[in-house]
Amino acid sequence: MNALLAMPLAVPLLGAALTMIVRARTAQRVISFVALAVSLGSAIAVLAHVAVTDEIAVSSLGGWPAPVAITLVGDRLSAMMLVIAVALLCVVLVFAIGQRASDERSPFYHPVYLVLSAGIAQAFLAGDLFNLFVAFELLLMSSYVLLTLEGTDAQIRSGTTYVVLNVVESTVLLTAVGLVFAATGTVSMADLPARLAELPDGVRTGLNLLLLVSFGIKAAVFPLFFWLPDAYPTAPSSVTAVFAGLLTKVGIYAMIRTETLLFPGGESTLLLWIAGFTMIIGVLGAMSHVEMKRILSFHIVSQIGYMVMGIAIGTEAALAATVFFLLHQIPVKTALFLVQGIVERETGTTAFDDVGGLARRSGFLAALFLIPALSLAGLPPFSGFLGKYALVRAGFEDGRWVIVTVALVGSLLTLVSMTKIWIGVFWGEVYPEVPAGRVGILRHHRLMSGSTIVLVLATLAIAALAGPLFDYCRAAGEQLVDASTYVRAVVGP
Repeated sequence: MNALLAMPLAVPLLGAALTMIVRARTAQRVISFVALAVSLGSAIAVLAHVAVTDEIAVSSLGGWPAPVAITLVGDRLSAMMLVIAVALLCVVLVFAIGQRASDERSPFYHPVYLVLSAGIAQAFLAGDLFNLFVAFELLLMSSYVLLTLEGTDAQIRSGTTYVVLNVVESTVLLTAVGLVFAATGTVSMADLPARLAELPDGVRTGLNLLLLVSFGIKAAVFPLFFWLPDAYPTAPSSVTAVFAGLLTKVGIYAMIRTETLLFPGGESTLLLWIAGFTMIIGVLGAMSHVEMKRILSFHIVSQIGYMVMGIAIGTEAALAATVFFLLHQIPVKTALFLVQGIVERETGTTAFDDVGGLARRSGFLAALFLIPALSLAGLPPFSGFLGKYALVRAGFEDGRWVIVTVALVGSLLTLVSMTKIWIGVFWGEVYPEVPAGRVGILRHHRLMSGSTIVLVLATLAIAALAGPLFDYCRAAGEQLVDASTYVRAVVGP
C-alpha cells in the first residue's frame, strides 16, 4: 500500500520527464495516457483498501518516522478525491486531443499536464502543511503555463492577474506554515491537533485565519474570487474544464482538513458569512452576463459557497453532505465546460448575440448540456438535488435557518441563469452563419463528444448510486469529525 500511495505522484512526474525528452506528439499522448492510467489504477486500489478495511493508508517515505518523514495519507476523503481527480484528468485529456487546439499540439502541453496531475495528487495525500504548500506551488506553475500556452494577449493579461494572486496566496500560506512551525515545532497534520490546542486562543485564531485566507484564494471564495471569472474564460475549454472541476476543489479540500483536523469548531460564524456571500455574488455575476463560458465561470464561485456552508456547520451530517456535494460537483462542472468547448468549436463563439438554436441542429448536444445544468441547479432526480438536499437538511438540523434560506435562493437563481443559457444558446433563432464545412455538431469530433458523454453519464451514475455513495460519504464524515483516527493512523496511539 505504501508504494501505491506514492504512484499517483511519482508516475506522472516520470511521465512528464519522458515527454520533455520525447517531443513526437503521438508518443507524448501515449506516455500521458499510460502515466495517468497507472495513477488511476493505484488510486482505485487505495480507495478499495480504505473502503473495505475502514483503515487509513499511510506511507512515510524513506523509512523515517511520521512526524519527520514526508508522509502521504489516504483516508476516505482523500482516496475518493484522488480517484475522481485522476479519472477526470484522463477524460479531459481525451477531449483535448479531439479538440485539436493549438495548446495540446504544443510540445510542452503534456509535460505540464502531468505535472499538474502530480500536484493535485500531492495536495490530496499530503500529511503535513509544508508538502501541501509544495503541492500548491506545483499547481501554480503548471496551471499558469496551461493558462497562457497559446500566448494570446487576453491569456497573458488574465494569466498575469492569476499568477500575482496565487503568488500572494503562496506567500500567505508559507508565512502561515512558518508561524505554525514556530508556535508548535511541527508541521505534521497528525501532530498539530494536540499542539495547537495548547496555544492561546488568539494565536490559534490568527493561524487559522492565515490558512483560511490562503486556501480561500485557491478556492475562490468571497471576497477573494475576483481573479477567476477573468482568468478562466481566456483559456482553452479543455484547460478551463480541469481548472473548474479540480483546482478550486483543492482549496476546499484544504479548508476541510484545516477546519476539522487542526481547528475543529474554529471560525464557523465567519465561514457562514463567507458561504452566503459566495453563493449570492457568484450567481448574480452569472446572471449579469450573456456569454456561456463567463456564466459558467461565475457558477464555479457560486457553487463553492455550498461547500463552505457545509464546512461551517461542521456536524457529521454536514460534512458528509459536503463530501457528496464535492463528488457531484467535479463531473458536473467539467461536463458543462466540455459542452461549452464543443459549442465554441462549432460556432466560434458562445456569446448569446452570435449563437442560437443549437438544439435544432443537435438535440443530443442540447441533452448533454441540459442534464448537468439541471443537476447544477439542484433539480430532482439529479445528483445536485441530492447534494443540496443533504446540505439543507444538515443546516435545518443545526438551526442554521438564514444560510439555508440563502442556499435555496441561490439554487433558484442558478436555475434562472441555466435557463438563460438554454434560451440564448440552444433555443431561439437558429445560428445564422454556420462556418464552411461545419454542417452537424458531433459528427466529426468523436473524442470530444465521447469524453463529454462519459462525464454526463457519471453525473447520472452518482444519482443512481446515491445510496451506497452517501453511505461512503457518511463514513468519510465520521472520520473527519473524529480527528483521533487520523492521528492514530499516522503517529500511533
